[in-house]
Amino acid sequence: MISSVRLKPLNWHPYIAPVELSEATSEQLEAMKVTPSAKKVSEYVRTLVHDPESYLARTILFNAIMYVEGGLARPDRELGALGASIVNGCKFCAVVHARRHAELTKSDGVVTALYLDKPEKLGPRDAAIYSFACRLSAAPSEATADDIAALRSVGMDDAEIIDLIHAISIFGWANRLMHVLGHAESA
Repeated sequence: MISSVRLKPLNWHPYIAPVELSEATSEQLEAMKVTPSAKKVSEYVRTLVHDPESYLARTILFNAIMYVEGGLARPDRELGALGASIVNGCKFCAVVHARRHAELTKSDGVVTALYLDKPEKLGPRDAAIYSFACRLSAAPSEATADDIAALRSVGMDDAEIIDLIHAISIFGWANRLMHVLGHAESA
């Protein structure tokens, strides 16, 4: 048995001054109505909304991948995002998605195993998802039919595999945006 890891939220600090809500254009305010989590307007959102058109397109795509009903279960999407964020070195996203996974599954066992670098402690499905997320994030062009077969062997169908690929891939993009636009540190 491994002991539980408690992950504290991190703060993200932008390098470019975020748009102040009181100074936002009507186009920026309208774009910010579609936030990634549909919950709040963060500094990250306010940084991205300097370009409201691209922010809106990015956020609609992000929401369709991470928050859509049906298809791959949300915890599995979060595990894909977590694996990608770990490989990409995005501590902020890794903590956010580790916490979401633990919340959704009502267990911190998977997160604890990953943060203690003990992926061998994962169950077969979680291990296959995490392994694929790591492989796809490290070198997407090296993914093979064997990688897909490993996902099928734990019960994933083609639609779920496509959803997982989308979740992992959007975090290749999201992690890079966060790194270039700011940095994370302990709260």
